[in-house]
Amino acid sequence: DMPRMNNTVKMEFILLGLSSQPRTQVFLFFVFLLVYMFTLIGNISIITLILSDVSLHTPMYFFLGNLSFLDLCYSSSTVPRMLKDLMSVNKTISYAECATQMYISLSLGENECVLLVIMAYDRYVAICYPLHYTTIMSKKVCARLAIGTWMCGFLHSIPHVSLTLSVDRCGNNKINHFMCEVPEILSLGCGNILIMEFIIFVVGVIVLMAPITFIVTSYVQIIVSILKIASSSGQQKAFSTCGSHMMVVTIFYGSAMAAYMKPRSSSLPGTDKVIAIFYFIVTPMVNPMIYALRNNDVKAAFLKFRIGNLFR
Repeated sequence: DMPRMNNTVKMEFILLGLSSQPRTQVFLFFVFLLVYMFTLIGNISIITLILSDVSLHTPMYFFLGNLSFLDLCYSSSTVPRMLKDLMSVNKTISYAECATQMYISLSLGENECVLLVIMAYDRYVAICYPLHYTTIMSKKVCARLAIGTWMCGFLHSIPHVSLTLSVDRCGNNKINHFMCEVPEILSLGCGNILIMEFIIFVVGVIVLMAPITFIVTSYVQIIVSILKIASSSGQQKAFSTCGSHMMVVTIFYGSAMAAYMKPRSSSLPGTDKVIAIFYFIVTPMVNPMIYALRNNDVKAAFLKFRIGNLFR
């Protein structure tokens, strides 16, 4: 009977969630339900505007539409399950569901890393090589970059998740988190897991540091080019567009680096959950706000869309 019990334990996990206090759980449920609704409304609005307004049919807004769709999927990969657990007594998650959630969320996170690099490259070409922009960023190139972005994360995450799930957990199945995430599953491992931690760190360097280096390099050259623009209005528009992207990059990469590039021994209990809230829940909600509030083209398209609906 004991081997059977151990196998049963290994085939499911228990998510400890954000809090063990019933009142706190109810409060958090309504807070995150509201956040999730804002995320859905904001990102669906951005996608609708981009599809409906011909003036937004440019590479920049094509990639922004991809980002909004990605954020919808990214948030939906974790938040509905978290909301369910906040209102449930039984917080067990099957091995298959845990593995699926970990794979999908990691893939979408890596897709976002790549997409933010492509968006930085798009701004770099637009500002540093304006005369060649339409040639370099043609529809065919944009489509290939978008497809490549989606393929990149989903293929790259397969070995990452497989290695994590191969770690011997010695029956440990309590996850101090609201979701199944690579660092948390790894922390359940028994024995010497230094090699696995090192692999995760190296992957973190490749997936996070390489893109952020490219983005920073691009923006240094973009700033130099912007400062050469004669008109102050041209400078302001360029800085506004690039500023929106840099805010999104800072929030997403900052929180992701804090989660994946620090030693497990330095983690305080509960900090990983707070960090994860930023890149899984806060970032997908604030991205549409950042782009909508700081971008005159999006504001104009929104006004046009509203006026058009009023006179129908």
